[in-house]
Amino acid sequence: MSVYALTAKEITQKILNKEPLFILDVRNEHDFKDWKIEGHYFEYLNIPYFNLLDGVEEILEKIPPNKEVLVVCAKEGSSIMVADMLSEAGLTVAYLKGGMRAWSEHVEPVKVGDLKGGGEIYQFVRIGKGCLSYMVIANKEAVVIDTTRMTDIYVNFSKEIGATITHVFDTHLHADHISGGRSLAEESKATYWLPEKDAKEVEFDYEPLEEETVITIGNTDVSIQALYSPGHTIGSTSFIIDKQYLLSGDILFIDSIGRPDLAGMAEDWISDLRETLYKRYKELCDELIVLPAHFMMIDELNEDGSVAKLLSALFAENHGLNIDHEREFKHLVTDYLPPQPHAYQEIRETNMGKRNPDEEKQREMEIGPNRCAIR
Repeated sequence: MSVYALTAKEITQKILNKEPLFILDVRNEHDFKDWKIEGHYFEYLNIPYFNLLDGVEEILEKIPPNKEVLVVCAKEGSSIMVADMLSEAGLTVAYLKGGMRAWSEHVEPVKVGDLKGGGEIYQFVRIGKGCLSYMVIANKEAVVIDTTRMTDIYVNFSKEIGATITHVFDTHLHADHISGGRSLAEESKATYWLPEKDAKEVEFDYEPLEEETVITIGNTDVSIQALYSPGHTIGSTSFIIDKQYLLSGDILFIDSIGRPDLAGMAEDWISDLRETLYKRYKELCDELIVLPAHFMMIDELNEDGSVAKLLSALFAENHGLNIDHEREFKHLVTDYLPPQPHAYQEIRETNMGKRNPDEEKQREMEIGPNRCAIR
């Protein structure tokens, strides 16, 4: 039989199309349980590579003959070897090109909608990591928000649509992934904005982002209005785009709320988190479409691959927005925290400009699932 490669982009399309896939993951059990490729109709078998060094005969009966089979490992090499063994045993199988490292870095642009003032907004879905970033475009001018470190996706996309990147924002000082905001701003000769309250220790120049900050794009009526919304960090800032969209950063997600502990300030910031969610957001128009900076589960993706929902729907459905008593809210926030992101302190220091790890080290620091939400 034969072996062929599937790219992260091709697997993403299978997820969006709700196609079935059988995944043989040959990483160790801990890594598989911690983080895997998720799909609506995906099935899994985890057999560590070192258990297959003597052959694959014992697992052949566990692999369905009528489904597409994908072998996955960390960097590609082990999956190719196992796929070759399965091919010699008579199966046609695929391997993930670039392994889970490539899966972590794939970013898929999805159009969210048109703006009333003219222009468009796109969501960049980093599907393997659960990170969401944004590009707002009007009259050939673009603003990018919560950039991943893979800045080429934004540069190339802006060139394709004929737009110039003029502003780059971070909603807060990130702790789960390395921001590409400064790099993108330098490359594009754009202005880089960061909430001043999150920037006390940064070692680079930036434009301070404050509540009264309002940016208009491309000499149009399209505006980006900053809304101070602390709780995930002391400086966390949301954005209201064209009075249609609420970019909520890591404060509010589709099925959960943000965690306040990644700077060691959970006790101090719980009240800020509740104030933002239950007062500041409650005062906003409930017809705003919420666009978060992360998603937790594949079920949060809409049919078109976007992650978006009306604020009114979240107030009705999101458990984190429906806790009447402050004591119960504090209990939820402190007792249901997931493990902290891998290397989160090193990531924070990198985003402060205190560290300058090489590309391979950055990949290593970011490996693993998104952990910015309260379970």
